[in-house]
Amino acid sequence: MVQKYQSPVRVYKYPFELVMAAYEKRFPTCPLIPVFIGSDIIYEHKSDDGSLHVVERSCKLNVDAPRLLKKIAGVDFIYFIQKNTLNWKDRALLIEARNETFSTRVLVNETCSYSVHPDNEEWTCFEQSASLDIKSFFGFESTVEKIAMKQYTANIKRGKEVIEHYLNELISQGITHIPRWTPGASVGYLHVSRTATIGHLCSIETPGIELEASSSPLQLWGETAGHTQAPEQDAGDKLEAEYIERYLGHLTPMQESTLIHLRQWLQETHKGKIPKDEHILRFLRAWDFNMEKAREMLCQSLSWRKQYQVDYILQTWHPPPIFEEYYAGCWHYHDRDGRPLYILRLGQIDTKGLLKAVGEEAILRHVLSINEEGQRRCEENTHLCGSPIRSWTCLVDLEGLNMRHLWRPGVKALLRIIEVVEANYPETLGRLLIVRAPRVFPVLWTLISPFINENSRRKFLIYSGNNYQGPGGISDYLDKEIIPDFLGGESMCNIPEGGLVPKSLYQSDDDAETSDHIRLWTETIYHSAFIYKGAPHEIAAEILEVESVITWDFDVLRGDVLFSLFHSKRAPEVRQKDPASVTTTTTSSNNVQLMDKNWVLGADYKMLEAPLVCREGESIQGSHVTRWPGFYILQWKMHSPSSGSSMARVDDVLASLQGSSHKCKVMYYFEVLASEDFRGSMSSLESCSGFSQLSGVTNSSNKSHSSSVISR
Repeated sequence: MVQKYQSPVRVYKYPFELVMAAYEKRFPTCPLIPVFIGSDIIYEHKSDDGSLHVVERSCKLNVDAPRLLKKIAGVDFIYFIQKNTLNWKDRALLIEARNETFSTRVLVNETCSYSVHPDNEEWTCFEQSASLDIKSFFGFESTVEKIAMKQYTANIKRGKEVIEHYLNELISQGITHIPRWTPGASVGYLHVSRTATIGHLCSIETPGIELEASSSPLQLWGETAGHTQAPEQDAGDKLEAEYIERYLGHLTPMQESTLIHLRQWLQETHKGKIPKDEHILRFLRAWDFNMEKAREMLCQSLSWRKQYQVDYILQTWHPPPIFEEYYAGCWHYHDRDGRPLYILRLGQIDTKGLLKAVGEEAILRHVLSINEEGQRRCEENTHLCGSPIRSWTCLVDLEGLNMRHLWRPGVKALLRIIEVVEANYPETLGRLLIVRAPRVFPVLWTLISPFINENSRRKFLIYSGNNYQGPGGISDYLDKEIIPDFLGGESMCNIPEGGLVPKSLYQSDDDAETSDHIRLWTETIYHSAFIYKGAPHEIAAEILEVESVITWDFDVLRGDVLFSLFHSKRAPEVRQKDPASVTTTTTSSNNVQLMDKNWVLGADYKMLEAPLVCREGESIQGSHVTRWPGFYILQWKMHSPSSGSSMARVDDVLASLQGSSHKCKVMYYFEVLASEDFRGSMSSLESCSGFSQLSGVTNSSNKSHSSSVISR
């Protein structure tokens, strides 16, 4: 497997010419990089005007590897070929390196670049990427891979320190300014002016390269220090190292690389605004930076958020009045680490009464709104504290918990809520303080703990009786002036008292009690449908006025599908599936077929849109301006590789072998608008996916018989 690395953008607050002078001091050898033994120039070229300088070097490295491995390989040193292309006119340096030793067994390719910062021409940016492909190495492939990655990540950090060291050395020598290239002028750090005053260098008064702790990384985007929020990262932006350190927290080089790769994958796949970096990072942390698992979990969560419009819950969710009196929970300042603090007096809540009064759906909505609010508060505290605040703390008071809280429907609702939160809000809980746990608590813990992942369980601190008081108690995590008065602290907590919900407030039916699962709010505009081999899913829109606009928005959740749009003057009828035409024995009630198999294309109906192949994970939006009255049929059909094609797609072959090609699934929404109400492509879907906006960018394509927009 090919290992890949991508660095964030690192910024030196010095001009390009001075950074190049520091870089040149690394050759022919560099004592600050012990593995770099030396280098010899094997090729050199300078353009006539001096603007271009190309140098190739053979670099000798002493890799820190076991002596036995070196003996088996028969080498003591590793040689790399490094090609540097320095363009003084464009103020850019491109570095390309590849291994010469064992090149038939191991392929190492590295690309680095120094360039002028896009927002400040007196600063210099540095990026690097690399790949490692071990084909064979005497049976020690795994060992060599670990050694190579360890050595490489160590050199990444050291390389930055080396440039900083030589920059400070140049300044201490009085080298404060290097003129930019002009036609006919010599360039190089030996032709610089030396002064006794260091402060002449771009008005920099101190020789530090990094932004100081009190400096705002907003300056990296040309913003002023007066802004109060972190800079937004647009889809095309590159993550900068100081932004990561300030707003996301310390990451190892490989963790930074994984974050960047997942972010790039989202950009390339979804073609629009992607989740915030801290949101992506939570999913990576949940899977210990396993990109494949994190990506799968994140994509499922994005579809879930879009389907149930979770992005708007803070604006649209208004808790019923009963919550103000009987739901004993509220936000309350922050803990000693700056995390937002939520206090829940679970023992004072009548779970059965609340469920019967408002239903499971309302309680789930309320819990989701708490999680959304927690993320918003984390962002605010990140700015206020001057360091990343990634999670929040929950203090749960169990005084009053008894067997009535173990009412079966209530426990079932709790388990489902835990499942939803675990799947969609990973790594948002920093610490859970459970105090005054009664004797019945072990029973509840036995029921719920299997549904909580190991990472979350490690954050639980459980205190029985009065053990939460004194050393080792909650005062280690909360300041005394923050601890609520009912726990012996000094703070008055604005939390509802809870208590029994009067039966007069119960709902008239017991749907909440008899439901097998929590149903997220039913008014979602999206629908789901399964598609089977031989059984497409079809929906129809009757058009009475020409030039109406049909808009659609769907996500392919499983498998690959073929999407088509048809027109018919005949009214389609919902028909029962023909079991003989379906290759699987499983059918689903949400699979609808409208066009009779006896219909003839061109006579009974005609195709308006060329079939569009939609791959698993894609988000598709489009619109069609109608030209005739009648019935317009949207069809999703299972996609199979054409038997006439010269080569099947690898993914299709694998899917077929794994048996996953027997069922596809889509989540869709469509709407018909009058032409005067249609204000441009996808205007009717503006409110459908504010969080991820997976397909915010559309590409127009004019068809011969229709005006249509299809976007991925």
